[in-house]
Amino acid sequence: MKKIILILFLLLLCILAYQMGLKDILSFDYLKMHLSELQTQFHSRPIVSCLSYFALYVFVTTISFPGATILTLLAGAVMDFKISLILISFASTIGATLAFLGARFLFRDIVEKKFTRELEIVNSKFKNEGVYYLITLRLLPIFPFFLINILMGLTKIEIKKFFFASQIGMFPATIVFLYAGKSISGISKVSEILSPKVIIAFFLLGFIPYISKYLLKKYTVLKLTSKFKKPNSFDYNMIVIGGGSAGLVTAFISNTVKAKVAIIEKDKMGGECLNTGCIPSKALIKTTKILGLSHSAQELGLKNIVIDFNFSDVMNRIRRKISEVAPHDSSERYNHLGIHCIKGIATILSPYEVSVDGKIHTTQNITIATGASPLIPAIKGLDLTNYLTSNTLWNLEILPKNFLIIGGGPIGCEIAQAFNRLGSFVTIIEGSSQLLNKEDIEASQLIGQILKKEGVEVHLNSKAIEFKSDHELIVETDGELQTLSFDQVLISVGRMANTQGMGLEDLKIKFRPNGTIETNEYLETNHPNIFACGDVTGPYQLTHMAAHQAWYCSVNALFGFAKKFKVDYSVVPWATYTEPEVATVGLNERALIEKKNHDYEVTIFSLAELDRSIVDSETSGFVKVITKKGSDEILGATIVAPEASLMILEFISAMKFKKGLKDILSTIHIYPTTGEANKYAAGLWRKNHSPKKTLYWLEKLFIWKRN
Repeated sequence: MKKIILILFLLLLCILAYQMGLKDILSFDYLKMHLSELQTQFHSRPIVSCLSYFALYVFVTTISFPGATILTLLAGAVMDFKISLILISFASTIGATLAFLGARFLFRDIVEKKFTRELEIVNSKFKNEGVYYLITLRLLPIFPFFLINILMGLTKIEIKKFFFASQIGMFPATIVFLYAGKSISGISKVSEILSPKVIIAFFLLGFIPYISKYLLKKYTVLKLTSKFKKPNSFDYNMIVIGGGSAGLVTAFISNTVKAKVAIIEKDKMGGECLNTGCIPSKALIKTTKILGLSHSAQELGLKNIVIDFNFSDVMNRIRRKISEVAPHDSSERYNHLGIHCIKGIATILSPYEVSVDGKIHTTQNITIATGASPLIPAIKGLDLTNYLTSNTLWNLEILPKNFLIIGGGPIGCEIAQAFNRLGSFVTIIEGSSQLLNKEDIEASQLIGQILKKEGVEVHLNSKAIEFKSDHELIVETDGELQTLSFDQVLISVGRMANTQGMGLEDLKIKFRPNGTIETNEYLETNHPNIFACGDVTGPYQLTHMAAHQAWYCSVNALFGFAKKFKVDYSVVPWATYTEPEVATVGLNERALIEKKNHDYEVTIFSLAELDRSIVDSETSGFVKVITKKGSDEILGATIVAPEASLMILEFISAMKFKKGLKDILSTIHIYPTTGEANKYAAGLWRKNHSPKKTLYWLEKLFIWKRN
C-alpha cells in the first residue's frame, strides 16, 4: 500500500508539472527568451530566488523530470558562480539521493526476487568498488543521471557513499555547464556545449577514479615493500609453504607450466587430509559400515550376524591405509616431478625471501597453504583432561567406554556414529539447536533421529561449563545444569588457521577477524606476490576447495602480469559421511531464509518412494532441490542418502553448466539405482508446474475422440 501511494504521488507530481507547463519553461528557447527577466528577478529578490531555485532543482531531479541541464545553464547566466555552484552541488545530489531512495523502496525487492544471483554478483563488486563505479558514471555525461539514480537504488551501495560519490562525480559537469551559462547568448542549442573536446575531457576524467585507485594501491604496496630489497635473480618462481592439498596442487600446477617450485613442509606431506582427516576418518567409516549392517540383519532376512573384532586391529588398518595413500603425496614423488621438497619450519623474511633452518631461499612468488588446526575452546578445567582432537584421535589404542564429543558438526557426527557402532556409549554436546547447523533443518533432524536410534545421546542447546575432573563435565542445557561422566573427550568445535611462527606479522600481512589470512578475489594478500589458499584463508574449509583455490594461486602468481582470474565460488559442494550421508551444493533453504530471500521453490522426493531404496531397506533420506520461483533453474540441492556424495554430482554438473531440472528429467538414469531419485525429484517439479489449462482441454479433446 505504501508503494502504491508513493507511485500515485509521484505520478500526480509529474502530471501537475506537465499541466503547469514546466516542460516548456525548462527549455533552452524559453531560457534565452526570458533571460533578462530572470536576471532582474534574481537581483531584486536574491534570497527568495535562490531558495525557489534550490527547491525546483531538487524537485526536478527527484522525479527525474527533464530540465536539470537548463536549470544549471540558468544559474550560470543569472547567479554568482560560487553561489550557483554550491546550490547546484547540493540540490542535484539531494534530488538524486531522493530518486535513489525511491527506486530502492519501490523496485529493489522485486528485482532481487527476479535476479537474485545476478544482483549478488553486482553487490559483491559494489561492496568494495561501488564508489569508483559511481564516480566514473557521474563523470561521463553520456549516461543519463536519472537512470544512474534508479539503477544504483537497486544495488546495496550505502546512502552515504552514494551521496558523496554523486556530489564529487557531478561536480566537473556542473562547472562546465555553469561556464556555458555565462556565455549563453553565443549558444544556439544545448548540444553545442558538449563539443568533441569537452566529451573527450569528460571521458578522460572518468578514468581518474581508477587511476587514483591504481596509484593508491601502488603507493600502499610500495610503502609496504620499500624496506625489503628485491633480489636481482631468484632461486624459484614459486615457493609453497605447506604440503597439504592446497600446497601440493599449487606446486603441481606451477611445475606443470615449467616454473621452478619448492614446497616447504615442517611435518608430514599430505597435510591434515591424509594424516588426520579425510583418509583415516573414511577408513574408520568403511569398517563401521559393516558393523552397522550387522545391526540391521533381521531387516535383510538374516537371523543374526556376529562380528568379532579388536579395536586395535581397526586402528592399525586405518594407519595402513594412510601409509598406502601416502606415496601419492610423498616428497619422493614430488621430487621426481622436479619439485624441490624442503623439510623444516619456514619463516618469511620478505616478500622475496623464505628462510628454512637458517638457509635463505629467494622466490618471485609465495603461496601460504599451511591449513588449519582444531580450535580448542576456553572451557574451565579442560587442562585436567587428556582431551582428544581430530589430530590425536587416531593414536587411540583402547576403545573408550563412555565417549564424550563436544561439537555436533560434520566431524562430531561422523565420529559419534562410528564409535557408537564400535561399542562406545557416545554423547554429543552441541551448542546450537541442531546438529550439522549449516545444513537444512530436515537433513540435520533426520541425522539426529538416526544417531539417537542407534544409541547416541544428543544434547542440543547445550554448553560445556566446567570439567570437574578428568572424567566429569558440568553441562548447561536450556538453563539447567547436569554432570556427565566420560572416559575420553573429543573436542570438535571448529578449526583455526595456522598462521603463527612464519613472520606474517612482521610483513604486516592482513588477517580477518576469524584469524584467517585476508585475500582478495585473486587470492592475493596485501603483498601482491604473496598468495594464500586452503583452510588458512577460507572461506570454505574443504579439501576439494583447497585444490580448487590452488589453481587460482598458481595461475595468478605466474601469469598475473598478463591476466588474472577471480576465484569462482558459484557452485560449492560438500558432504558429511554419516550413514546416510548428507551432501549439499549451492544454496540450501536455511541459507535463503537467513538472506530473507523468499523467491524460491522447494521440491522434495523421499527415498521411501524409490524402488532401490525399498529393496535395500535404506528408505531414510530424501532429495531436496531449491529452484528459482517459476523456473527450473537450480539454486541448490541437499541429498540425504547412502550414496549422497555421489548422487550430488549430477546437481553439481547441472549448476556448473547452467542446466535445469528439465534437463535432468530428460536424461536416462539406470534402473534400479539410488541415482534415479534425482530424476524423480525433477519429475515432481515438472508435475507441480504442469500446464493445468492445457491438460484440461486435452482431457476434453480425448473425451470427444472416445465418443
